[in-house]
Parts: sequence; C-alpha cells; structure tokens
Amino acid sequence: QVRLVESGGGLVQAGGSLRLSCAASGVTFRSAAMGWFRQAPGKEREFVATISRFGVSRYYADSVKGRFTVSRDNAKNTVYLQMNSLKPEDTAVYYCAQGTSTSGDAHSYAYWGQGTQVTVSS
Repeated sequence: QVRLVESGGGLVQAGGSLRLSCAASGVTFRSAAMGWFRQAPGKEREFVATISRFGVSRYYADSVKGRFTVSRDNAKNTVYLQMNSLKPEDTAVYYCAQGTSTSGDAHSYAYWGQGTQVTVSS
C-alpha cells in the first residue's frame, strides 16, 4: 500500500522560508515522478511543482518559479519543496503526489498524501 506523508508546514511571515518533506512508503520511489500541489480555501487544487524519477526534469507553476525548488532523495524515499520568499497568497494546504510522469495535471497522479498546512502572514 502506497503511503505519502507530508511534514514541515507551519506559520511563517511574508518573506520567510519553509521546507516541506514528503516521505513515501509502499512504492518503488525511484520509479515514480513526484508532484506538489496546493489548495487554498475556496479554491481548486493547483499544481506547484513536479520532479522526474531521478530529478533530471523539474517543472514549476509560474506563480512559484524562482522562489520554490523541488528536489528528491531516492535513498531516503523523500521529496522536498523548498519555499523561499513566501507570500500571503502561498497560504494553502500543500499535498505531495506520486505519478508515472511529470505533469501539472492532478489526474496524472494516483497517490496523494494527507496534506500539510502552510500559512503566510503579511
């Protein structure tokens, strides 16, 4: 059974940084593309970033490009999202997901974590 567990969320002031982690189990981690999505209250879930199996390819939403960095450690079965220069509009529940290819489409990801809350105060 695939299990994804996010951690690292919290409350931070605008301009600050957070690093989210997503630990995977029950899956051959290095065979999976991993993605990060977020959902703010009253809004649809949106794509944030994705990384290919060995980290060669990385793609970002325009809204986070240059501020967020996705990375992975296949030895630890963990994917990370380093978030810098945070803005109040980054406030959302952040989810990691496992899929077969790098994609910005949530339907391409079969497994999801439970999410971690990120709140950015102004």
